[in-house]
Amino acid sequence: MPNRVFRDRSDAGHALAALLDGYRGRSDTLVLALPRGGVPVAFEVARALGAPLDVFTVRKLGVPGHAELAMGAIASGGVKVLNDQVVRLSGVDEAAIARVAEHESAELHRRERAYRGDRPPPELEGRTVLLVDDGLATGSTMRAAIQAVRGLGPANLVVAVPTGAASTCRELGALVDEMVCATNPEPFYAVGQSYRRFEQTSDDEVRELLGRSLAA
Repeated sequence: MPNRVFRDRSDAGHALAALLDGYRGRSDTLVLALPRGGVPVAFEVARALGAPLDVFTVRKLGVPGHAELAMGAIASGGVKVLNDQVVRLSGVDEAAIARVAEHESAELHRRERAYRGDRPPPELEGRTVLLVDDGLATGSTMRAAIQAVRGLGPANLVVAVPTGAASTCRELGALVDEMVCATNPEPFYAVGQSYRRFEQTSDDEVRELLGRSLAA
């Protein structure tokens, strides 16, 4: 569905859950959110499907001086994915990539401690994992998450987002068992164009939603 606009991330989560209804009530299903923006979306998906919710931490590697431009991403488990085309066109050398990766790795570990505390990561082997974010632009962070989660042995891996660039959804769809995207705006400028409200999700909101999901 092109050019659909959601009220906020919660509204997007409701819409996405409707497209994932086939997973409702399945005991093998786990919803994994990419924090921070993916958590409010995934919370509504998990609640609608009656599935547990957890987070899978991924950090974008921004081009030095142009941090909004993703040259790759890192994920839990030491996974690093680079966009070779962006790296080449930006002229970024290996030393600069390593510096950015070191900085983002520190933030990745901080977030894992902040969101999970002493709670161990979920067991993914043999399960159906729904990887949820608030949208896909270049797809670098989701690509890193897919690679990392694949290595943990899920039986089925599904990527589900409310909005994304059509080309990115096609590319990532080839890497997973199912790709679910509620809207593909044309032309696609940014994830935020599909939301009326798209403010930053805070660490406190992530912790609150995870706590509410665990208590349900």
